Amino acid sequence: MKIFTEAAIRLLELLGRALWGFKPNLMRAIGEQHGAAKALSWFLLNMPRYERTVKDWGPVRTHLMVTEISVLNGCPYCTYGHAYALQLLYLKQTGQLLPVDEQQIVTWHALDEAAAIDQFKSLVQSTELAEYQHRLDRMLLLRQGAELPASKEDHRILHLLAMFGFLNQCGINGKTTPDQAHDPVNKDTALKEKYRQLREESRA
Repeated sequence: MKIFTEAAIRLLELLGRALWGFKPNLMRAIGEQHGAAKALSWFLLNMPRYERTVKDWGPVRTHLMVTEISVLNGCPYCTYGHAYALQLLYLKQTGQLLPVDEQQIVTWHALDEAAAIDQFKSLVQSTELAEYQHRLDRMLLLRQGAELPASKEDHRILHLLAMFGFLNQCGINGKTTPDQAHDPVNKDTALKEKYRQLREESRA
């Protein structure tokens, strides 16, 4: 069984490299925690649907929502990967930096849930992300079970909640070390260097 698990991990790592340009650390945690068959079948069921959501919603909105979900679930690994992707995409789209960096967003795990939600609201409302606030509010209602899904968009949100519930738990259980941006934008080395330089300047 160990041979099959190792083969599945290698295959998932190749998938990550093809999508994002690097070998995601989480793939090993998923394989080791769930075995070859479940790990591979889970990705076959969930990744195509996730990619459709990214295409339909756009990557900025998707990564913003996934970042908040991952913060509320307490997963530093997924929070960092999606917050970093959000940073790069926001810079590419607007030419500006978000007022907090990906490392600061990860520290929101130390807050209680209400305070973490307030941090997201403050971030969104002070930037060009404000148009997405009502969708984040809808995610919170569905996450809390305060309302039932009533639209195709609601079902997309429920899928993200379930998908990242699984991934976040794998990251937490595996104490997985954060790596890079979980988006094809990670392959844009010039953009990453520009982001790094601007962040350094903003901290000076």
